[in-house]
Amino acid sequence: MLVLGVGNILLRDEGVGVRVVQAMEAMHLPEGVELFDGATAGLDLLDALADRERVIVIDALAGQYAPGTVLRLTADDLQGADAASVSLHETGLVETLAVAERLGIVPEEVVVLGVQPREVSWGLELSAEVSRLVPQIIELVMAELRAPKAA
Repeated sequence: MLVLGVGNILLRDEGVGVRVVQAMEAMHLPEGVELFDGATAGLDLLDALADRERVIVIDALAGQYAPGTVLRLTADDLQGADAASVSLHETGLVETLAVAERLGIVPEEVVVLGVQPREVSWGLELSAEVSRLVPQIIELVMAELRAPKAA
């Protein structure tokens, strides 16, 4: 299983996925769980995603939700979504998964924990609101790791 944090840490809350993965690096994780800082890699993530059984992605969500809202999405939820409505990156998760599908290397199961940012401006720290969510997001990731594989 892969826990993939993506985002740009130079743009405050946009880096929430990376910050969650960094926080998890000090944790004892179940056997077979790999953490990966995907930064803003876009299509460069194809190798990391290739033929995985399960992938849990943490990313900032481009939406009209209240700041700090955390949504659980699946690959099915992303089907047909406008890439700009999901990711704040140039080449987002939607496009990367679509390319992986075309190449026949898409993960069997993808869960996205999307976080609506408060601040997307120059700076290295998460906003106080999103920073307070990091332990909750980690708990959501751990719950996903414990959950049985979707049928």
